[in-house]
Amino acid sequence: MWLTNRSSVLEMLKSIEWLGDRVRWINTLKIPWEEEVVESGDPERIAQAIERMEIRGAPAIGVAAALAVALVAVRSSAESLEELKSKLLATVERMKRTRPTAVNLYWALRRVESVIKGEYVSTRELREAVVREALSIYEEDIYVNRKMAEIGSKLLDDGDTVLTHCNAGALATVAYGTALGVIRAAWESGKRVKVIATETRPMLQGARLTVWELMKDGIPVKLITDNMVGYVMSRGLVSKVIVGADRVIPPGYVVNKIGTYTIAVLANRHRVPFYVAAPTSTIDYESKIEDIVIEERNPDEVRTVLSKFYVTLPNVEVLNPAFDITPPELVTAIITEKGLVTQPLEESLLRLRKQP
Repeated sequence: MWLTNRSSVLEMLKSIEWLGDRVRWINTLKIPWEEEVVESGDPERIAQAIERMEIRGAPAIGVAAALAVALVAVRSSAESLEELKSKLLATVERMKRTRPTAVNLYWALRRVESVIKGEYVSTRELREAVVREALSIYEEDIYVNRKMAEIGSKLLDDGDTVLTHCNAGALATVAYGTALGVIRAAWESGKRVKVIATETRPMLQGARLTVWELMKDGIPVKLITDNMVGYVMSRGLVSKVIVGADRVIPPGYVVNKIGTYTIAVLANRHRVPFYVAAPTSTIDYESKIEDIVIEERNPDEVRTVLSKFYVTLPNVEVLNPAFDITPPELVTAIITEKGLVTQPLEESLLRLRKQP
């Protein structure tokens, strides 16, 4: 396969790529059994890929949605500005409906929507402006991840064992990753770090994706079930926790993959630093915590193992929220591309907002 025999995940892949009239992505549902690359010029196919979690991870979702709108700009046969704008805005609305919780999706779509609503003298000018903005979002993601990694890697010491949850790596972004980017940068700087990855039920992003990325890079990793976190912390086996985020809401609530709150409570109990790696595009200054819609996913994700076989009775009622909320008092610091957000988080987040 095209991903093998390379020295670093950063060199090996971009989870999403712009091909001019198509978008290419790695189907994360097939990892680690198959390294399938999908290409499509159809924005609806990209929307479905986000909904199915072929494309997943807050930054990756935002980038993919922006590129889907760019496809309409490139491929639409609309002859008038009004018709083209209508088609572009319809695609924006379709992409907004794909997943309700991750704020990067709406952040990216707001940027593209703002460009669409500008004044243009020709359809060509509008098309070029939309593609330019989508590619800017794409390139910014790569830069931001590297900057976050550089800042966050200083928090890790030689010999640390870092526990992480879900997958906040290259497969959740365009490249490199947020939480895994921090770990990856520490490893590349020569620090002998190790990782404990939670399996992350029900979709097993930790077992499938995080383990795959780390083993590709040769970074030592051990896999545990989600209910082992208290055990490994009580045995002193965890130095630090680093997770990603789908949304951060002042005064510092962290919306992330279900199970994150449990890990934060255990980290607090065992005095393990709990860090969140999140770009500033993940910080939602406009919403209140009570306004957040927690995505409730298909109950068969819990009734089955990856839809392959049932582990329970097929008609049992299921609760399957995709995310939970960690309160600010359990967060040691938030790693952003503009620097560390430290306690008290509310004051730090307000200062961060004022930075250019």
